[in-house]
Parts: sequence; C-alpha cells; structure tokens
Amino acid sequence: MIERLKESGGWAFGFKVTGKITEEDVKAFEPQLKFAIDERRKKPLGILADVTGMDGVDLAARWEELRFLHKYSDHIARVALVGAKPWEEVVSTLVGGTVLFTAETHYFHPSEIQQAWLWVKTAKHANDVPIRPIYQGGIWSDYQEEFNL
Repeated sequence: MIERLKESGGWAFGFKVTGKITEEDVKAFEPQLKFAIDERRKKPLGILADVTGMDGVDLAARWEELRFLHKYSDHIARVALVGAKPWEEVVSTLVGGTVLFTAETHYFHPSEIQQAWLWVKTAKHANDVPIRPIYQGGIWSDYQEEFNL
C-alpha cells in the first residue's frame, strides 16, 4: 500500500509504503504524485519516501513505476529515502534507476524523518544528522530555489 503523508505540500511530497507493492498500488497512487508535479509546474519537487514498512515490490509494479518515472523524473529535484534497513538494501529493493539517478538522493533513518522533511523542502541538513548521499548529481544540481523555508 502507498499512502500520501499529511506533511506533503508546496515544495515537498511524501508517501509511506507498507507491505509488498503491486502494480495496482502504483497505478492508484500515480495521480496524486502527478497532481503534485503539475501543481509545481516546471519547478522541481522534493520527494520523501518512507519505506520502513515495505516488504518488497512485484515485477509489474516495478514496470509501472519505471513507466511513470521515465515521464516525470525531470520534475524531481531531491529524494529522501527513510528506511529501517541499510540504504543499499533499500535501493536494491526499489527500482532505483530512473529517479534515484536523476535526482539528488539521500538516506535517513526512521528516527530522522523530521530532518528528511527539512532536507527535501530546503536542501539543507540539520547539524546533528549525518549526510548519507546515495547520489549527488541530478539534473537540478545547479537549480537555485526562489526562497528558503
């Protein structure tokens, strides 16, 4: 199951994944993410993915995710992965490819979810949280935000 987090809005969109993700889960959730992207127009969006409760992804869901991300990955500036497992395991469980290698991606422990929201919204890290980059590049690496929160 994929559900939108209530903290979503403005510069950031967050969702929580629980259980094993199916193609139907991805298809049902896509309109919400597409709406957030469309709402921001051409400006980049930060994504927070809480995958602490995820048990896996089936092959059809991966294909559906790839199809969607291929179309919209250029609208995503940052991805914060929040997980209980080591980031390498989280990335190998997720599709990874499209969005994780076009957007700057960092990993956060579940206890650091507030700091993950801060980073997704502002690209700034709290001083007491280690920076765990998964990918530092991204098409938006030179983007300057209009304002800071």
